[in-house]
Amino acid sequence: MKTIYFTIQDIIQEGYIMSKKEGYSRQGFSGTIYHYDSTGRKIGESRPGIFGGMTNYDANGQKVGYSSPGLLGGVNHYDNGGNRTGYSSPGVLGGVNHYDSNGRKTGHSDRGFWGDWNHYDD
Repeated sequence: MKTIYFTIQDIIQEGYIMSKKEGYSRQGFSGTIYHYDSTGRKIGESRPGIFGGMTNYDANGQKVGYSSPGLLGGVNHYDNGGNRTGYSSPGVLGGVNHYDSNGRKTGHSDRGFWGDWNHYDD
């Protein structure tokens, strides 16, 4: 029987460690969702829109785009000019997967213990 040893560097290079948490989101009053980076600094918020969906703002309160419900439970994301910047769709085992406008997976989000969303880059 052969014993195999791995260094931390081997494990990191082979991708055995889960993605690093890049931020989180918390729901506030009246449906507003506040977004924070991994250090707890507010980086933006999303407010409910008139026709469903959410209007997205940066940390300074400037509108940066909007998100609207898509087909089959997904959400499409747009910038201020109406250009589609990506979409999010439910994951097979829960959570939400995020994709850019070309369909490449950019990250995922999972529910935290208290119902918040934890965000990870892939």
